[in-house]
Amino acid sequence: MTEMTMVTGSTTAIITPFRNGTLDEQAYANLIKRQIDNGINGICPVGTTGESATLTHDEHKRCIEIAVEVCKGTNAKVLAGAGSNATHEAVEIAKHAQKCGVDALFSVAPYYNKPSQEGLYQHYKTIANAIPDMGLMLYNVPGRTGVDIQADTVIRLFDDCPNIYGIKEATGSLERTIELVSRRPELKVLSGDDAIDYAILACGGAGITSVTANLLPNLKSSLVNEALAGNFAIARKINEELFPINKILFCESNPIPIKAAMYIAGLIDTLEYRLPLVAPSVENMKRIEEVLKNYEVVKF
Repeated sequence: MTEMTMVTGSTTAIITPFRNGTLDEQAYANLIKRQIDNGINGICPVGTTGESATLTHDEHKRCIEIAVEVCKGTNAKVLAGAGSNATHEAVEIAKHAQKCGVDALFSVAPYYNKPSQEGLYQHYKTIANAIPDMGLMLYNVPGRTGVDIQADTVIRLFDDCPNIYGIKEATGSLERTIELVSRRPELKVLSGDDAIDYAILACGGAGITSVTANLLPNLKSSLVNEALAGNFAIARKINEELFPINKILFCESNPIPIKAAMYIAGLIDTLEYRLPLVAPSVENMKRIEEVLKNYEVVKF
């Protein structure tokens, strides 16, 4: 196997901007470039925040292609989403992403059909075997998928599949992160919960995949850089400053609030979602606007 790239550090679960119902390719490229300019280590296209569940297959693939094009020649890596509740579909997306030139992949646990732990193991092993030279991260978000990739299954996959190098942990459980890192110190655990980024990094996490970084990539990249350098007092201070925005960005289902916040901040020209997602309530829009006043959002 050729040397595998392991994407860690500060990564952003990038939103997917729409204009008149279709992917706004120029706006998407501009958003990614802004992330790079503000020190983010990796771009994560077509995750939950990128509304991957409602993108067409062609749009999904195009988002990955654009991310690779924009990151080429920079220090930023592409950690692309390749998840599905049908294993064959996840394999197809993973192979396409590999051909596009992504650095690594993350794949959400199969949603809706609620596989057993053995089913999860076989699902991820099949994906990993289909792309043996490419790094693969598991993505565990039980609140979305209805299934938890339990610690024993994560360890089994890490031990059995050389290219499975880490996991995006979005259970909200610090205990889970501590268990995984203590049992397998080489396993790269990325925080998938903005509010506890500092805590996960302090417990041995290797980075974050952030929603809030869409809005404040400079602060999020600084948080990670300081924590990984062992400057925990500084990192904690940044994390505490970010708490109000981290909290309000989950007042409704992600990515409803983050897109609204970016629209208010002038980072996207149109506020469009794919049904069944809709704009936030008038009340929540006002709440987001109020919290945003406390932050300086770096423009393009």
